[in-house]
Amino acid sequence: RQYNAPDMMSSFALRSTAIRGYLTRTLRRPGAVVGSRPMLASAVRPAAVAAGSGDKKKLVFLGTPEVAASALEAILDAAEAPDAAFEVHAVVSQPGRPRGRGRSKSGPPPPSPVAEAAMRRGIPEDMVLCPVKANEPDFLQRLRDMEPDLMITAAYGNFLPQKFLDIPRLGTLNIHPSLLPQFRGAAPVQRCLERGDAVTGVSVAYTVLKMDAGPVLRRVEHKLNGDEKHDELLPELFATGAKALIDALPSVWDGTESFDTATPQADYGDACEAPKTSPEEARMDFIGRNARTLHNKVRGFAGWPGTKAKFEVRKDGSDEGTVVEVKIITTKVVSDSEAGKEAKAANGAVELTKNFMRVPCGGGDWLEVLELQPPGKKAMKAGEYANGMKGSTLTVVSYGDDG
Repeated sequence: RQYNAPDMMSSFALRSTAIRGYLTRTLRRPGAVVGSRPMLASAVRPAAVAAGSGDKKKLVFLGTPEVAASALEAILDAAEAPDAAFEVHAVVSQPGRPRGRGRSKSGPPPPSPVAEAAMRRGIPEDMVLCPVKANEPDFLQRLRDMEPDLMITAAYGNFLPQKFLDIPRLGTLNIHPSLLPQFRGAAPVQRCLERGDAVTGVSVAYTVLKMDAGPVLRRVEHKLNGDEKHDELLPELFATGAKALIDALPSVWDGTESFDTATPQADYGDACEAPKTSPEEARMDFIGRNARTLHNKVRGFAGWPGTKAKFEVRKDGSDEGTVVEVKIITTKVVSDSEAGKEAKAANGAVELTKNFMRVPCGGGDWLEVLELQPPGKKAMKAGEYANGMKGSTLTVVSYGDDG
């Protein structure tokens, strides 16, 4: 389709042009930085992309955040192998959004981490597509014209309509960071850690209209030790998923594995959902919850939306105190025997030492806070915070039914 003037261009074409322009200008600057990565001219290398190159299968990758960009990098590395049977023909991502505190919202936002990675690796500018929605007619037609063999999605973040799913000859595979059918939905790792599971994992499954419900091609378990955090575990699971996907591709290309031969999720047991987390869920109620439940919430909500708790700070000898709300970043469960005293007898009083702060919980145990962030300050070790509280006492304040 030809466009002769900006006012004749579709919104999809305008967005793609703006993103390509941003990336091209950035990449041409010596020592430029895109996102968090330094960008020297020598760092830009040709991607494994060659439209119409022999008999290689055409793969289209869809993703948006940093974890998806890492998966794309792994797939591009595999496509650059001398004996690779496929090429990354195009990359699709959500449009860029403002990132970082203080970033101006008046100019065009930077592209997503996936779009940045695609351009850095040499994906042709006109093959980095950023529709607002995956049902845009111009976008779907572009994909049909490409005649892709396979689509790969990794945290793309847009609903994929049937018109999209009908395009790739071999279907669409999704890297999902859970052991499907467990934790279908937007927050699988967060909900798994919040629930306190001992094992999680990653699945490579075919995409169908129902969210995360397609048959499973690969499923890799990952044991948990009880202290992993969401923002640390998520990249690890996507890296594992990308490797599992790449290992499965030869069987997909030669037809020995397909949608029809993949394992129905029902064979693995009952499904459960993983709804998106909200800031309201970040509240911690030490009075109404036990330490293990609260510790798992801190682990699961690390990064976003985080966890927070209220305490009353009272100067020694004062009859009145001030309620403060702090972000709880890292914790540890401590038993009465380890603490050397009963949590129930503490009556909500927080124990402060030079190394930690111990908070009594409703289950009769203690939650040891190792790292926190006071209002208006940077994150710090709990011992540092406790040292600043000398001459004061801290008491738990409940959120009530909201905790």
